[in-house]
Amino acid sequence: MNGAALLLDPWPRRARALVCRDERGRTELTFGEVADGSAAVAAQLLDAGVGPGDVVVTLLGSRAEWVLGMVGALHVGAVVLPCLEQLRPHDLGMRLRVTRPKAVITRPEHRELVAAACAEARSEADARGFDYPVVLTPTLGALLLEGAGSRPPQAELSPTDPALITFTSGTSGPAKAVVHGLKYVAGQRVQAEHWLGAREGELSWCTAAPGWSKSARNVFMAPWLCGAAALLHDGRFDPAERLELLREEEPDVLCMAPTEYRLIAKRTALDVPRSVRRLVAAGEALDPAVLHAWHEASGLWVRDGYGQTETGQLTAPPDGSDPVPGSMGRPLPGFGLEVRVAEAGDEVGELVIRDPASVPTFFLGYLDEATGKPVPHHGSWPTGDRVRQDPETGDLFFVGRSDDVIVSSGYRIGPFEVESVLVEHPAVAEAAAVAATDAERGSIVRAVVVLRDGFTPGDELTAELQAHVRERTAPYKYPRRVDFVDELPKTASGKVRRALLREQG
Repeated sequence: MNGAALLLDPWPRRARALVCRDERGRTELTFGEVADGSAAVAAQLLDAGVGPGDVVVTLLGSRAEWVLGMVGALHVGAVVLPCLEQLRPHDLGMRLRVTRPKAVITRPEHRELVAAACAEARSEADARGFDYPVVLTPTLGALLLEGAGSRPPQAELSPTDPALITFTSGTSGPAKAVVHGLKYVAGQRVQAEHWLGAREGELSWCTAAPGWSKSARNVFMAPWLCGAAALLHDGRFDPAERLELLREEEPDVLCMAPTEYRLIAKRTALDVPRSVRRLVAAGEALDPAVLHAWHEASGLWVRDGYGQTETGQLTAPPDGSDPVPGSMGRPLPGFGLEVRVAEAGDEVGELVIRDPASVPTFFLGYLDEATGKPVPHHGSWPTGDRVRQDPETGDLFFVGRSDDVIVSSGYRIGPFEVESVLVEHPAVAEAAAVAATDAERGSIVRAVVVLRDGFTPGDELTAELQAHVRERTAPYKYPRRVDFVDELPKTASGKVRRALLREQG
């Protein structure tokens, strides 16, 4: 199989494939134009000596050139590593050192960043040394012109040949390079049909920035597998601007991070255009207050799902039913998942992929820096996430990471339980709950809170928030310590870095 062919060949050349919004304005591309532009990238990569199995880095932002770069790399059978533009030389250098790319596709203004990152990589490299990659800076106009007459041969690969590298978010340790095979591209069809749910001819907007797993699978791959076009917006997140773009472009499907749903609901008047027929989210659990706010504004429930960098999407609400507020759905069709409890009768256990072979998007392994090959995982896959399952319906509910659970006076408290209640308070924009050491109780719940405009931190508000939590959930869960901050530390994918908060507390 070939990744570019899987994504492009089923659809008419004249059908709309991309709608791009950036500082240059608005651009639409058909599947034919994407095929031409990506073929031009493929030709440039071949000229640079890139072939099957070589790593290609993209550092381009949410722009048309990023998509053409990704597809062009798949065209020649390369292993593509999309990176965030926000990476600094040290972070990017680590990725370059670990993956040792043959080429970097980037914007002209990032040449200095790439050079500095290469210097970092070389200074940290082992005895194998570090060869500087070829740096390509293609522009959309030039690619479309070059690609019109360019048809380089497509690489023929097996489903288990490496095709994509993404790095874990590093919420509980150093980032790891996750290697996916070409089957990962084809395997997206399951979640594309049963979770994202875009239809042929529609417009889908996944707001994830290039560099983390949800962007790789849901910005354009999953929509294209359904024949839908993808909307790209290259710009910083702003709640008011996000709603304005929704009204202007009228996408049918909107996929955002829970943090984005939360901040829009908190900081703007929700005015969701009627064109939107499906709302989806993944990455963190969505608190019920935000779910109800979006439902009241749109008549739609956000269809929350669950997945990991290593596994791809694993759960979704069942087809043809309204999502259960607070639930991340049930296992996708055919996926062998189970909740393993420590003792019979426990309500909460660890979510485990009982049979990784049942998950077509399961990774090939973590990249071994010494050999440049993925190290396969054998046996079942423990996700490290604690969930509970409704015994009657089978719906799964996220409780927290295994290492995030707070044990206080013998009680086990999931941070999400506390955070969900805190963000219901009108003063709270965002909140994170972590454990803080306590001489008497072992640990207590510490709440780290970002306030909305117009509210002032202090003892009075602390007492009010504590009372608010006690009134809405079991008293032992209330935060005995409340700290106010300007912003919560987050990974590039928008997940709260609770491990860092624990260290700081």
